[in-house]
Order: sequence, then structure tokens, then C-alpha cells
Amino acid sequence: MHTFLTAHATHPDAHMALALVAAQIDAQRASLSPPADAPADFTLGLVYITDHYAPQADALLAELRQRWPRVSWVGGVGIGVAVSGVEYFDEPALVLMLADLPPGSFELYSGERPLVRSDAHTALVHGDGQTPDMGELIVELSQRTASGYLFGGLMASRGRSVQFCAPAVVAGSAALSGVYEGGVSGVAFTREVGLLSRVSQGCQPIGPVREVNEARDHIVAVLDGQSALSCLLRDLDIDLDRPREAVPRLRATLVGLTDAQDDVFSRGSQFGSDTRVRHLIGLDPMHHAVAVAAQVEPGMKLTFCTRNPEAARRDLMRICAEIREELSPDPDDGGAPARRIAGAVYVSCSGRGGPHFGGPSAELQIVRHALGDVPLVGFFAGGEIARHHLYGYTAVLTVFLHS
Repeated sequence: MHTFLTAHATHPDAHMALALVAAQIDAQRASLSPPADAPADFTLGLVYITDHYAPQADALLAELRQRWPRVSWVGGVGIGVAVSGVEYFDEPALVLMLADLPPGSFELYSGERPLVRSDAHTALVHGDGQTPDMGELIVELSQRTASGYLFGGLMASRGRSVQFCAPAVVAGSAALSGVYEGGVSGVAFTREVGLLSRVSQGCQPIGPVREVNEARDHIVAVLDGQSALSCLLRDLDIDLDRPREAVPRLRATLVGLTDAQDDVFSRGSQFGSDTRVRHLIGLDPMHHAVAVAAQVEPGMKLTFCTRNPEAARRDLMRICAEIREELSPDPDDGGAPARRIAGAVYVSCSGRGGPHFGGPSAELQIVRHALGDVPLVGFFAGGEIARHHLYGYTAVLTVFLHS
């Protein structure tokens, strides 16, 4: 059985917040039965900070490594951070998780320490959205894992966009910085670490699914044999000759893109995990085209959409139900016991959170109500990662299973 412990704190001083978190961890360790006395019990740590603490990132990591020298650390910065049932937005805060995974079951990677392990099955990814060709980096990293499945997100900060990636302190080992800006970093897991992961969408289609017939780079010219601009105006029921009505609708409109071979919907009219939502960034009335914040290719499927809190709530409840169902015992499996969640990582879009769901911490409370009070940490990202895709306005929930 794996042990996962979480703690969280808010304080104007980053080091005081870490001291409060450490006291919570010590209290939890003392209550374990039998108590976890040896520091070596915990091998992997996840730490997420709000951008208020970003200037102190190097000093915070140094203190983490001093307090728990045998723990390898990964994490980074978000506009908000999350822990079971609670989220911190626009305030100084820190959340932390410790896990006692077998030392040989994971490996850290970064720009200084590329992932080369041949038995990597899945990987938690933290990235910098300012890095060129981030989409290609994610695909390439996915190809280095046996399952092709990644989960994580892009750091979100109004200042330093830092990532943490620091192996356990080992005497005589070469010292790496441990705090990075740019590129990707994280931790890869072997098949020994059981995981379940789901993507929750946050947008509602406002038009039919159309096939892209003509497109080049970011410009979409023809959909289903018609000009892309005429399709957009028809779906929104607007007229560019009435800009006061049209402009607000256009600003709220997004685009759902799906590869030709993938499914657009998961159930009913709800986007599935294969659809990536991108911004509509411009119109070209002269050529009757639209511009999208993504590379678009002929054969892809395109759906105009908009953010919708109720759709986001329904889909979040759906993925939690799917995880519970997958953990339930199979009646045809001879009464095998249900699998249990040891811990969880939740990465949500920085445009979601409690305000989008109707109240403080409402998004995290939905997850806790559905899964129970399991140890959970996460952050609010500038883009969410699942499989080999980079998403927007979504959430990625990943649970670790007891062995």
C-alpha cells in the first residue's frame, strides 16, 4: 500500500508557508500506523506554488531539499494551486505532496537530464508555454513512453514561469540547478506505478461538426464546401454589418479541433478527450476565411464553441464517475476487491476554478465529493497536457492506485 501525504498553506512569507506545510506533514507522519519515522519512506515530492512565491523559487527548493534530502522534487508555478477540496487563487500559497513510491519506479527528466529510460510507461509533464514548438515537444516526449500517455500542464505566472525538477540529494552526485524556465520537465513512471487519467472539457458546441476542406497554417478557408466565415456567421446568427451585436459574440467564440480519425464527442453533444479547444484569433472578410490559434490541416474536424460552466460541471462529474466505475470490482472477476486511490494530481485551466463553477473552491469540491477526501494536489495552468495533446479550458485528473 502506498502512502501519499498532502499539506497546504497561505502566508505572505514563502518560507513561513513552507514551515506550516512541514508541520502538517510531520503531524500526519506521526499519526500513521505504524509511524513513518525514517525520512527514506518518502521518495517523490510534488510542490506547486502560486506566482506570488515565484521570486523565491530557488530558495524554496533549497529548503525543501534540506528538510527532505532523500525526496526527489518536481512541480512548478500556477496562477492558482489546488489541494483536496480547496483552491488558492491570486494569493500567496503552496501545496505539497509526498509519496512513498519504490525508488526504481520513477525517474526525473529535464533539459539538463533528458528522459532516456527504456521502461518509462507514463509521465507527468510541466512545461513553459513560451517555449517554441511546445506541441512538437509534447509529441516527442509522448513517443518516449510505452503507453504514449502524458499528463500535466504549462506553468502559469505573471512573473517567473518556473519549474521544479530536483533529484534526491546523493553524496558525490553532480549538482543540478533544480529550478528551470523554458522547455519541459517532470517525472516518468514505470508500469509498476498504477495510474488512471481522464480529460474533462469545459466548452459547449454552438454549431455542427464540419470537415476542414481548405486550410493553410492558421487560416481556415473552406468548411464542408462552404466558406469558413459564412459558417461562423451562420452558427452565431450574427451579421458583421451590426458590429455592436457581432463583436461580443465573436470574442466569446472558440474553436474545437479534432483529428480526422478521432471522435469529436464523448457522449451526446459533449466534447470528448480528442478535441482541443483553441482561440478564434481573426476574420478575413476579403477571402471569407477565419484564423485559429493552431495549425489546421485539411481533413480535420472543426466545431465552433463557447465556454459553458454547466457543461464543464457535467463533464467533470462524468470523468470522476468513469474513474470510480473503473476502480469498482468486475462481477465476472471472481469477486476481486475494488482498487483504491492512493493520491491524485489535478491540473485545470487558469480560466476555470471556483469563480467559473459558481463559488470559492467549487471545482475542487466537485472532485472531492465524487472521489472522497483522497490526497490531491495540482495547479491552474496556461494549457493542459494529456496523451500527446496540448489542451485549453480543460482539466486533467490523474489518480495513483494502491499497489
